[in-house]
Amino acid sequence: MEAKILSEHYDKENFKTLDGYKQYGGYETLAASLKKQPQEIIDQVKAAGVRGRGGAGFPAGVKWGFLPKNDEPRYLLCNADEGEPGTFKDRLMMERAPHQLIEGMIISAFAVKSLKSYIYIRGEYAHILKIMEQAIDEAYKAGYLGENILGSGFTHHMDVYSGAGAYICGEETALISSLEGEKGQPKLKPPFPAIEGYLHKPTIVNNVETLAAVVPIMRDGVDAYRKYGTEKSSGTKLFSISGNVVKPGVYEVPLGYPLMDLINIECGGLKEGRKLKAVIPGGSSAPILTAEECADATMDYENMQQKGSMLGSGAVIVIDDSNCMVDLLTVLMHFYHHESCGQCTPCREGTGWLHKIVSSILSGNGRLQDIELALQVANNMKSKTICALSDAAAFPAISFITKFREEFEFYVREGRSKVKGVLNAEM
Repeated sequence: MEAKILSEHYDKENFKTLDGYKQYGGYETLAASLKKQPQEIIDQVKAAGVRGRGGAGFPAGVKWGFLPKNDEPRYLLCNADEGEPGTFKDRLMMERAPHQLIEGMIISAFAVKSLKSYIYIRGEYAHILKIMEQAIDEAYKAGYLGENILGSGFTHHMDVYSGAGAYICGEETALISSLEGEKGQPKLKPPFPAIEGYLHKPTIVNNVETLAAVVPIMRDGVDAYRKYGTEKSSGTKLFSISGNVVKPGVYEVPLGYPLMDLINIECGGLKEGRKLKAVIPGGSSAPILTAEECADATMDYENMQQKGSMLGSGAVIVIDDSNCMVDLLTVLMHFYHHESCGQCTPCREGTGWLHKIVSSILSGNGRLQDIELALQVANNMKSKTICALSDAAAFPAISFITKFREEFEFYVREGRSKVKGVLNAEM
């Protein structure tokens, strides 16, 4: 069942305001944290085992520990460029609890000795941008941001930056390039951002949910946080659930929670008359799971990896028996082809070819050999580019075709969907 640590007060309208946030203990954790040594905070976050909630799942405390041990200026960047299809939990967090994010960022900035931070918000979130700007302004006026915060001697400044709707800027080095005013394209690593990032200075990039989680970790302690989740996937996670379920939305549950309980209990199951066909468990780039694979799946990093998929951003897309897999894959391939930055040939050309091949099948002009051609193209795209966008297109292509091949073959032979039974010419 739900375990509300971050989202406990999201249903309270005044929680988004400074006064409302303070009613529920807001910024008390900041005051207590500023009395600690920065290394104590890093050690506590590391001991809590919180892993990056944006998709990669890398331990946050370990990432912080990569910073050079010197007095060189460094930056903290919040990745709020939530562009993964099916993902909308960061939007809810900023909408309902902007000060929770700000408090987590200030504590994190103190830990990594950063005097300046930015929240990089996707361009489509214009209303969220205004909410965060207002909350930051409130924090400045109350003395939680700026010079000598709460008399601690620590100075920190925070600002927001709006992206321009590019999915690729969710990748941390592309985000940094965009923030610097350059074209939003990924950079080769190493050097990693923790060594050379924004303005060529040491930089930490964390997701909205990761930074917000620092508040309960510092407030309640490591044991209280680790009470939830599994040994390697500790704490709770917010999942964005979409698809043909009775109650889609954002749900916070312990990591390791059964996927089918998430669908049937939290979301009320599938709508009447429909049966589960498949689930994309971690955003559109995650390999798809069949209904049979979902039966014993749990929502944690290790189990998803064992299943041949990934937890990713926690976007659970529920697919019922009325959906055509050829149709769905065409939508995904169109997205990745459109969003490729074009820097790497396997991605630039591969996403285009995948979209062309699957679109050809959908239009009734496909050939049986095109199915193998799509698999060949996808396999040649994996792990051959600067960033993971090429893999993000290849993984769903391979899993869709491999696990639902009969639907693709039927579409080629009959020129229509096996599921919908409608001639393509009539669609």
